[in-house]
Amino acid sequence: MTRLTEVIHALVDVTATTTSQAINIQDAQKVSIVGQRSDNAGGSSAFSVEVSADGTNWIAYNKLIDNVTNTNTQNLTRVTSKTISADNGFIILSMDLTTDVFLSMRVTVTETTEGTHNVWVIVSHH
Repeated sequence: MTRLTEVIHALVDVTATTTSQAINIQDAQKVSIVGQRSDNAGGSSAFSVEVSADGTNWIAYNKLIDNVTNTNTQNLTRVTSKTISADNGFIILSMDLTTDVFLSMRVTVTETTEGTHNVWVIVSHH
């Protein structure tokens, strides 16, 4: 079976609240999101994901897996969004596709005060 991995620069140097174009995740095995906030003196930026079964109707995805440390007895930490308050900060989130299947997704960065934002989405198809 051939596996294809794509790296999509979904948001490029945006300086206001912005939503990406739809990203195809049909047949995806894994999806990871990397967000960056830079060029800011204060405020914060929240990164969130919406999913769609038809490419028209969008639903907030509340099962993002956060990149935090868990002990062996803890479950993965799931979040609706992830906020960066620091200058030159990064976040990593993953989608839980063990039980979910969607046609597409899109990423929104919600800015409070100033900042420059980038989002990369890494999609591994099977």
